[in-house]
Amino acid sequence: MVDLESVLIANGKQYYTGKPISPEDCQMNRLAPYIPSKELIKAVNLAIFLEKRPLLLKGEPGCGKTTLAQAVAHEFGLPYESWYIKSTTRARDGLYTYDAVGRLHDAQLSRIGETNNYKVENLDNYIKLGPVGRAFKNQKRTVVLIDEIDKADIDFPNDLLRELDEQRFTIEETGEEIKAIYPPIVFVTSNDEKDLPDAFLRRCLFYYIEFPYSQLTNIVQSHFSASSPNLVEAAVQRFSELRQKMEKGKAGKKVTTSELLDWFTVLRQFPEDEMLKQLKGQIPFPEVLFKKWEDHLQYLKYEA
Repeated sequence: MVDLESVLIANGKQYYTGKPISPEDCQMNRLAPYIPSKELIKAVNLAIFLEKRPLLLKGEPGCGKTTLAQAVAHEFGLPYESWYIKSTTRARDGLYTYDAVGRLHDAQLSRIGETNNYKVENLDNYIKLGPVGRAFKNQKRTVVLIDEIDKADIDFPNDLLRELDEQRFTIEETGEEIKAIYPPIVFVTSNDEKDLPDAFLRRCLFYYIEFPYSQLTNIVQSHFSASSPNLVEAAVQRFSELRQKMEKGKAGKKVTTSELLDWFTVLRQFPEDEMLKQLKGQIPFPEVLFKKWEDHLQYLKYEA
């Protein structure tokens, strides 16, 4: 049976292996270790093969959607562009922005001779490419993260369809066409705050990142390689038990890997024997884990 990696190689494309990022690289490049599942690795490689299809990632906040794009860019040694979406973000912002106010200001200065009129006449001085625009013009294939797309207006995803499909766009103010030299590898994340349009979904690959129970020990060890295995195992076990109770109950906010890492950062600062003893009783340092008062009451006050 031919595997996907062989197909990618045969087509002259890179393939993602999920190789762990070394502690030295993490520190030097301000990256976080990332341990993807085999299924997620396959989804990434499908997106690389299909080129013009973004990989839409869904899952709970803190499950690693955002850091995947950084890990892929690091493994390939490719440029990385991030676009963090807000409620006020427009689709064109990712392509380019035009500083009309700045040009008006310079035009006023030009009238009184305090700036060169040539600058005002050249519209390129007031146009700044956005993350997608920079990725299109880059001389190397670029990894692009469009983070939390569901925060924007409902029309936002559809407004990007043509540009992502055709891999080009036109700057309206100058008429210049920007065409992708190399199709970027695009990751789109969503927390399911609102439904995305069917037309946008049709053009995406999709992967849901499940909570990584089986990988929690490896995740903690990758972040804290010098820590005691006994403390790691005890903390992960206690955390997993709590998480499973929250899934069965009515938790306001279930704990995630992000809280686990913060929690372990605190635990490892104290004597190991003291922490191992506390982990068998009531949960130590609950302030790090519980973010809603009802969760404090339900999962802490009544735990023995």
